[in-house]
Amino acid sequence: MSVNITPTKANLIESKTRLSFSDKSYNLLDKKRTVLIQEIMKLVDEAKSLEAEINETFKDAYLALQQATVSMGLKHLSDYALSIHPEEPFDIITRSIMGVDIPEIVLSDQEETSIPSLPYGFSENNPALDVAIQKFNHVKNVSYKLAETEGRAFRLSMEIKKTQKSANALEKIEIPRLKEVIKQIEESIEEKDREENFRIKKIKNKH
Repeated sequence: MSVNITPTKANLIESKTRLSFSDKSYNLLDKKRTVLIQEIMKLVDEAKSLEAEINETFKDAYLALQQATVSMGLKHLSDYALSIHPEEPFDIITRSIMGVDIPEIVLSDQEETSIPSLPYGFSENNPALDVAIQKFNHVKNVSYKLAETEGRAFRLSMEIKKTQKSANALEKIEIPRLKEVIKQIEESIEEKDREENFRIKKIKNKH
């Protein structure tokens, strides 16, 4: 690969400085990539665990709902369903992981509890309905966590791609180019030094 650059000592020093900077940049990107991959692997495991928890809780919730339907009747149960309190609002904040803004869902104190306020009085208590409401509420909160985890994983995967692209550009293009530049400059300077030494010897021999 021929490089079009003036073979001077100043350019040699500049090229070596840029090579050193590129090497350090590559090492930092490589470390960042490693940390991000480790973090995303944790999120993948967390997402699998949350999905399993949701599936298991759904089974318990539907079983309890079936029992409540049998004991209360579908019409009576439907009336209770219409009186369920509406969803509480939630906020989304961000925190930084290796310079990447990661979304985080912030629930209200009421949303975070696993026991919601029930839409009926104590005298109308139905154990199966209690369990169904609590289980479905738990599924909802865990679903929030799963969405948060998947959002984090997506952001990190995008950052990994960007980091990988930058690292590859340094490793495959910029660092080899700078090494070739340095090699050609050093060879050209050495050639000039040999020619100069030969010329000086030749002049001395004449005298």
